[in-house]
Amino acid sequence: MNSEQHWSWTHNLSFQPATALLAMAIVFATLLAQSAQAQTYQVLYNFTGGQDGEYPWAGLTMDGAGNLYGTAAEGGYTGGSCGSLYSGCGTVFKLSHKNSGWVFAPLYSFQGGYDGIGPYARVIFGRDGALYGTTAEGGNSCYSGTCGTVFRLAPPATACRTALCPWNETVIYRFVGGSDGYQPEGDLTLDQAGNLYGTTQIGGIPGCSGYSCGTVFELAPSGGGWTESVLYRFTGYDDGYWPYSGVILDKTGNIYGTTSDGGSKSGGGSPQGTAFQLVPSGSGWTKNILHTFAFSSDGIIPNGMIFDGSGNLYGTTTAEGNGNGGTVFELTPSNGAWTFNVLYPFTGDGGADGPWGAVTMDAAGNLYGTTRSTGAYGHGAVFKLTPTETGWTYTSLHDFTGGADGGWPKSSLIFDANGNIYGTASVGGTGQCDIWGCGVVFEITP
Repeated sequence: MNSEQHWSWTHNLSFQPATALLAMAIVFATLLAQSAQAQTYQVLYNFTGGQDGEYPWAGLTMDGAGNLYGTAAEGGYTGGSCGSLYSGCGTVFKLSHKNSGWVFAPLYSFQGGYDGIGPYARVIFGRDGALYGTTAEGGNSCYSGTCGTVFRLAPPATACRTALCPWNETVIYRFVGGSDGYQPEGDLTLDQAGNLYGTTQIGGIPGCSGYSCGTVFELAPSGGGWTESVLYRFTGYDDGYWPYSGVILDKTGNIYGTTSDGGSKSGGGSPQGTAFQLVPSGSGWTKNILHTFAFSSDGIIPNGMIFDGSGNLYGTTTAEGNGNGGTVFELTPSNGAWTFNVLYPFTGDGGADGPWGAVTMDAAGNLYGTTRSTGAYGHGAVFKLTPTETGWTYTSLHDFTGGADGGWPKSSLIFDANGNIYGTASVGGTGQCDIWGCGVVFEITP
């Protein structure tokens, strides 16, 4: 499976001995960081395509000590189907502070069986201190391969006394590809009770151009295990279909998300995605469509959304808009309705050039994100949008060259306590994976 072709909006195991030496070398390789005064953008880690993984699609998660956790969609273990069908089945990794640099450690390498294949979403911390995430494939057999999993990663029960210290993986749910859906690619969301929420890109109700339309699901801890419930199955009509970006929750437990295609639009235009709300109603959920996207100034193919402190939603679209490069948008609630407004249109060539991830907001209300292939060199950019009295001002924090600095970033960004920005670029760097490079983890200092 080629990660660059995988994007389908249209669409207690251990490391193997043969790769142990490489993994140990990765653990001991400390990347010395240059000072913040000397350089704003720096690569913290270059993936090699070996046991460390390759193609980090997703964003990062930070713990209280400032360590970074993430996933690589491919690479890692290459035995069995991972070597015959893929260039490795994917990894989960950790980057730890050490002196003035960072140390990389692979936490888990997917084996390509029931444990999952292809972690395209980031991992999140649960209330128990474990990491939770999804794989788009693996698990049970499905209509077009395998169905995907939700997994839990926990550190070893006893202190690690070796350089290589893999975590323990448990699959808490394997999709079966029927009414429960399959191919979960979006980030998981955790509520205050410890329940997990997510989406499957397809599955649920038959239809949607030969595929099923996707679902929103919940996983609730129950009796030492987990109980899966489908909260909503998309029909492919006005509600849209293929919700690949995951969901978020408001303070009252309502669910919000987007679909990457479908919807209905009056006044012309081809519908290409929706923003939706799910409200608890009796024993079920009531769906409300907040906005339908079309080939017009609002952009198409919406991604994940975030809330600000006032309850406004901010999100991105990957393509179209007035500049043909996607958009950043806002949805504002008012008297039971939502008002849509484009904050910024990116300039592109009409393809999937714009943001593939959600934006991040700082305390001052500025928005930060990445674009896949806009920017000065056509390999993506890290941007900042600043609100002014006359609109939003765009600032490029870094334009990727597709070389040693990376390229084609598809993730959202995170901040540390000092305002430093962290993210991933899915290709580029010094690793040799196909012709594009294996991807990087980067930092931008203010």
